[in-house]
Amino acid sequence: MESLKELYRIGKGPSSSHTMGPQKAAKIFAAHHPEARTFKTILYGSLAATGKGHMTDVAVTEVLSEIAPITIEWRPTEVLPFHPNGMRFLSFDADGNETDSWTVYSVGGGALSEGGETRWLADPDVVYDKNTLEDILAWCEAHGRGFWEYVDVCEQPDIWDYLMEVWTVMQQSVERGLDHEGALPGPLNLPRKAPTYFVKSQGYKQSLASRGLVTAYALAVSEENASGGIIVTAPTCGSCGVLPAVLYHMSRAHHVSDTRILHALATAGIFGNVVKKNASISGAEVGCQGEVGVACAMASAAACQLFGGTPSQVEYAAEMGLEHHLGMTCDPVCGLVQIPCIERNAFAATRALDSNLYAAMSDGKHSVSFDRVVNVMRQTGHDLPSLYKETSEGGLAKAYKIKP
Repeated sequence: MESLKELYRIGKGPSSSHTMGPQKAAKIFAAHHPEARTFKTILYGSLAATGKGHMTDVAVTEVLSEIAPITIEWRPTEVLPFHPNGMRFLSFDADGNETDSWTVYSVGGGALSEGGETRWLADPDVVYDKNTLEDILAWCEAHGRGFWEYVDVCEQPDIWDYLMEVWTVMQQSVERGLDHEGALPGPLNLPRKAPTYFVKSQGYKQSLASRGLVTAYALAVSEENASGGIIVTAPTCGSCGVLPAVLYHMSRAHHVSDTRILHALATAGIFGNVVKKNASISGAEVGCQGEVGVACAMASAAACQLFGGTPSQVEYAAEMGLEHHLGMTCDPVCGLVQIPCIERNAFAATRALDSNLYAAMSDGKHSVSFDRVVNVMRQTGHDLPSLYKETSEGGLAKAYKIKP
């Protein structure tokens, strides 16, 4: 598996696969063609179907237009064979002759792939020698260590500085979201809710206030993402509110130190990495189960560790966090990361805490392993029709009508 630096990416929302990935690809193409007189970008499949709502055209144009004029072509019904989020960049000379073209895919979490080719993208270094939770858990039990210690053994020493940067950005995204009021950008005119939920939560008794605050934190980050703010993919932009909400709650309500938060981030990253390696974190490929479902699993693992869970209990909590999101469709209304994405982040954050509680009351033994659920999620995503995988052609996206 790759470094956690490839999982936790810091950048602007609203979509890691539709905004971060395409912009990164545009920068690579621009760097190889500073002499171009014009550019053209063709967007395929899911990337074209919801690209306008996710500001894909803005992300690409922002980069390439600094060199030369650019046109965008949308082909939502044409899907390239490697991945639903395909794109092709073309450069032209002064006479309009094509000088080069590059096909690349945004495969989730801001990551790119050339579909098996190796022209300009170097394969990330393999950092972890184990790719399944079964093997990693066995290592933990054999050495009497936790998941975060496996990260410490495998990664370079600077991983902790990087995770501290990740934690800082997560906290800032929560706090910015709690302060921002008004409507989110786009035709839905959806009002921000985090500030209101935060204020109202503090009026309840402690048990209800705690749950309300977690909801407010998740809303805050997700609303920042929806407005194009700086967030951390955990594992994606569309699911970026879940893990920060749980960690922020643990830091503030339970006075957990930054060191322990970083250890929890490392553990959460292991679970996200296993899914990324063995299945997918791309909503366009496997639906929202691969985004919010994986985020819930990561947050469940982090919470369980912070509450003193054993490695087997941590694995159990993560398994529940993912299992109970199986089959979740990716059906963003108007192609925006707003409805139902923002609420899903809030519910997943509270579900992560429930998963921790359930696992903490057990001895960690259970019938279905995390690895098994990952395999089921991959197959379920494969079986889902394309209209339920980030195309905005089915589900809530089709049923919802914008009010005049």
